Amino acid sequence: MRYERFEQLPVWQAGMTLAERVFKLTADRAFNFQGDLRSQLQRAALSVSNNVAEGFERGTSQELMTFEKLKAVQKTTSGTPLS
Repeated sequence: MRYERFEQLPVWQAGMTLAERVFKLTADRAFNFQGDLRSQLQRAALSVSNNVAEGFERGTSQELMTFEKLKAVQKTTSGTPLS
């Protein structure tokens, strides 16, 4: 399948789902007094989809495959406390 926009990429969609979940998690009162932890988690979660979009805009298949591999790694580590 040929993707015309980065929003069509399954890995970008997974990154956005991750970001949504992190933002919901960090909205909890438990994160009110954690200093910069909330912000750091949110920025890290957003960087996943941002990096995929950047790689897509570069337009090389090799870079896109790297991001797909990162998605596979993310799936294998989804047993972390944030999942």
